[in-house]
Amino acid sequence: MNPWINYHHLFYFKTIAEEGTVSKAAEKLRIGQPTLSAQLKQFEDAIGVQLFERQHKKLVLTEQGKVALDYSKNIFKMGSEMYEVLHDRLKPLRPSLHIGSLDSVPKQIVLQLVKQALKISPCQITMSEGNSDQLLRELSTHRMDLMISNFLPTGIDSKGLFPKAITKKNVAFYGHPKFRNLRKGFPKSLSGQSMILPTYDSKLRYDIDHWAKVHEIELNVIAEGQDIATKKLMAIDGLGIIPTATHTVTRQVLSGELTEIGQLQGVHEELFLITAQRKIANPIAAKLMTVFTI
Repeated sequence: MNPWINYHHLFYFKTIAEEGTVSKAAEKLRIGQPTLSAQLKQFEDAIGVQLFERQHKKLVLTEQGKVALDYSKNIFKMGSEMYEVLHDRLKPLRPSLHIGSLDSVPKQIVLQLVKQALKISPCQITMSEGNSDQLLRELSTHRMDLMISNFLPTGIDSKGLFPKAITKKNVAFYGHPKFRNLRKGFPKSLSGQSMILPTYDSKLRYDIDHWAKVHEIELNVIAEGQDIATKKLMAIDGLGIIPTATHTVTRQVLSGELTEIGQLQGVHEELFLITAQRKIANPIAAKLMTVFTI
C-alpha cells in the first residue's frame, strides 16, 4: 500500500523548491528553519525518495524531485480550482493534453493531431519540441502525454512505452528547379551534389546512408539538421537538395519552389505516436492512440 501524502509536507517541499533555499522558504512560511528542515526530512523519509541534493551550499532538485515538483504544482492548482468551483466563482478548467514532437516532424502532422484532439473533446493543448532524449524523459516521467517520433525507442529507453505507427511514406530528393537536370541519370547523378540531410537522431539518415552505399553514391553533405522547415528553406534557396516524404513539400512543389528529382526505392519515412504506461491514463491521449492515423 502506498503511504499517505502529508499535504503540509508537500506544500513545504514545493515552497523550498520554488524559493531555492530552506532559509528563504522558512522566511516566506514564517516558520523556523530547523523545523522546516525536519519537515522536509520527514517527507523524504515517508515517500522513500531523495528530493534534493546539496551542491555548493545550494539545494538542487534531483530528477525525482523535479517530477515531484511538477505534481505538487498541479495538485495545489487543482485544489484552488476546486474551492473556486464549489463556491461558483470559476468554471472547471478544460482537460489538458501535452504533445511533444521532434524538430524533424512536419508541422502539418502536429496540426492534424491537434485538430483530432479538439474533435474528441475541448481541451487545453501544450505543444513542445526537442531532441529525442529530452522528449522521452518527459514522456517517461508523465510530464508529457504523447510524443510524435520518426524512430522507435529501443532497450531501456522503450520500457513502459507504447508506440503506434501513424504513417509510412515514400522518400524522394527535392531541390531548387536548377537541379532539375539531375533527373537524367538518377540516382548516379546525385554523386557529389550538395545535400542537406537529417541528423543521425533520425532513422531516415541511416536508411539514406545505406541506400547511397548500395547505389555507390558519394554523399556531399553540406549541412545536416532535424528541423524540416529550415531544411526546406535552404533547399528553396538552392543551397542543396533534401530527402523527405512527399507530404512535407507538397505546397513548395505546387508553387514551383521545389522540384522532385527522384525517389529512393525502398526508403520510407515512418512516424510513430508514442505514449507511456500510466495508472490513470489521459482519456484524450488514449483515444488518439486508438483513432489517429494519416
